[in-house]
Amino acid sequence: MRFVAYLRVSTDRQGKSGLGLEAQRRAVQDYLTARNGEMLAEYVEVESGKVNERPQLALAMADAKRAGAVLLIAKLDRLARNVAFIANLLEAGVEVAAADLPEANRFVLHIMAAMAEEEGRMISARTKAALAAAKARGVSLGWAMPSRRDEQRSASRKGVQATTRAADTHASNILPMVRQIADSGASLHQIAAELNRRGINTARGGKWYATTVRNLMVRDAATALRFAENEVAQGHTI
Repeated sequence: MRFVAYLRVSTDRQGKSGLGLEAQRRAVQDYLTARNGEMLAEYVEVESGKVNERPQLALAMADAKRAGAVLLIAKLDRLARNVAFIANLLEAGVEVAAADLPEANRFVLHIMAAMAEEEGRMISARTKAALAAAKARGVSLGWAMPSRRDEQRSASRKGVQATTRAADTHASNILPMVRQIADSGASLHQIAAELNRRGINTARGGKWYATTVRNLMVRDAATALRFAENEVAQGHTI
């Protein structure tokens, strides 16, 4: 059988999910090996699961449909926590398989999507109920209390650090593709054009330009330097 692989990571949730690109690739490869399958192409999406606009998924579906191949994902929730989204996908005329549910049929995929959607809804409801209960008890929410200014400043610093980590995560997801394109002798302008053609956004959701590609490469070097400095500080041998 022939397959088109679809991988997705969310820039703000990748660390929490525990399922990054490499883990997804391993799951897909194990699935292919067990079935002696052939992977025709791989599409990578960097987008939140709450967003239904998926340019890379659209390309993967079109590729699979054109080749008569199966759209293979590593884990069902890599598609979306939305029953309607999954249902529309299954009605698009493309066979879908999930590496974490190798024997699943269309009915099982619908059930799993419904469970994932309900889990997300329950988490949201519990959070809102807890905040409402705290407010009813007279608890000051947010940073309304002057005594919490130091805590606010600390949280602000952590927010900057989280933003930096998210940008680094996005860079680590995109860099393998950039290196692959660059290996063909492409210029910065050509790399940017190819990323835009594939529907891949920058960390801020914008289009790629030669300068943003260059900045990505600089970030890669800076990340490597920070890693080396941390290793030295901890007494490790580089």
